Amino acid sequence: MDHIKTSDRLLLLSDEELSRRLGHIDAAMTASGLDSLVVCSATNTYYLSGRVFCGFAIYIKQLRRILWMVKRPAQLKGEDVIYLRKPEQILDCMNTLGVTPSVLGNVGLELDEISYNHIQRQATALRLKTWGNADGVLNIARATKTPYEQSLIRQSGISHEHVYCQIPHLYREGMTDIELQIEIERTSRLEGCLGLFRVSGPDMELHMGNILAGDNADSPSPYDFAMGGAGASPSLPVGADGTILRPGLAVMIDVNGNYTGYMTDMTRTFTVGDLPDEALRAHEVSREICRELADMGRPGIAAKDLYERAVAIATDHKLEHYFMGHRQHAGFVGHGVGIVINELPVIAPRSKNILQAGNVIALEPKFVIPHVGAVGIENTYIVQDNGPMQCVTNAPESIGILGDNQWA
Repeated sequence: MDHIKTSDRLLLLSDEELSRRLGHIDAAMTASGLDSLVVCSATNTYYLSGRVFCGFAIYIKQLRRILWMVKRPAQLKGEDVIYLRKPEQILDCMNTLGVTPSVLGNVGLELDEISYNHIQRQATALRLKTWGNADGVLNIARATKTPYEQSLIRQSGISHEHVYCQIPHLYREGMTDIELQIEIERTSRLEGCLGLFRVSGPDMELHMGNILAGDNADSPSPYDFAMGGAGASPSLPVGADGTILRPGLAVMIDVNGNYTGYMTDMTRTFTVGDLPDEALRAHEVSREICRELADMGRPGIAAKDLYERAVAIATDHKLEHYFMGHRQHAGFVGHGVGIVINELPVIAPRSKNILQAGNVIALEPKFVIPHVGAVGIENTYIVQDNGPMQCVTNAPESIGILGDNQWA
């Protein structure tokens, strides 16, 4: 493939990197009983190839071979690349590439990420009578990041930190939360943020971030976020709602960290003036929870044990009624991040996930204090082979004063 220009190559991953990812996939496929996967979502085509394209990637475990069937863009080249117009041509493409359908065995389709109609078309095209869930396999595989993926997450963390350190400078007296969010988003894009907040599943929608000032942090949202907010419109009921930023209100900022195709997740708390002692105390408890969970978070630890410890700390400080919400409580305290913002493992009371080296986890122990707002932090951590989790979002954790340049 050396003669093909990089821009024309379908596969942008090195052979070594692809082999590492297929190793993760193979292990998950063996556990699930699947023999091949048919992938077409943006998330999973990006994971398998290093780029998003319209079409199909068919991975056959027995052959350790990926067939790339492309609809768009034109002119992508490489081994096992063939063009098609519709799913009904899949078998013809396989025959052209010299692969018989019998090697597919038990096939997994992306049951969580694509529509029922698309699933039916794929199943009919492949003449399947039964099929498994490819998303379950790929979610497990993507949860353990390779060293290369970890390096992309670290790069996003550095850029994310640079943006957060500029936030106090962006404030102007009399600003609303929406106006501040616009300035943060502009700064983020200039820093290199891709803008896209990629999420998995139908239960979450978000623009470039969530900024919550005062009592808006106590507004329940239909989405599965730690914090809600009424939003600016019933069509997107989450986040900033036009609240004027004034003294005594906490301003929680949780904005997009997608700078490399791999995301970091970070939250910091700001204010225009002083906050009540209870809010300051809750903020310090959030930092304490992050420190303790980061130390606990080692390979072999159950995710639910981290959640239970976080709740115990909040309860010890008599803050349990404000923990992870007030009027509406979130049922988790952390989650995996990567290509999408909601990956495995999930740090929740009924989670069956066990931490592994290479997991990337956002911990977000937050508190909502009525009439003040949300306080606390969120950091992204990488689970190490040995020792505590390593933080990759290292902006200052103290409460920042908007308009005060000393925080950074």
